[in-house]
Amino acid sequence: MLKPLTDRVLLKVGEPEEKTEGGLYIAANKEKPSIAEVVAVGPGKKDDDGKLIPMVVKKGDKVVINKYSGTEIKYKDEEYIIVRQDDILAIAE
Repeated sequence: MLKPLTDRVLLKVGEPEEKTEGGLYIAANKEKPSIAEVVAVGPGKKDDDGKLIPMVVKKGDKVVINKYSGTEIKYKDEEYIIVRQDDILAIAE
């Protein structure tokens, strides 16, 4: 398994929605989704005084990210995105 370093977060990208909540089908939606699931988190990064800044997100959280943020990787036939915690906009509850 991949283990993120410092303040990085490993995300599993869901498939793009093919229909809206109202039941309408979306034609040829190939945009990267903006909601992903947290698979793993790094330990956090240190501030200027050497104190560890804890991570806010945890494994299993659903998060909202910028559409074009992070680094896309393929590992064991699965697609993931690695982002810094600062690139996460919100936790979906």
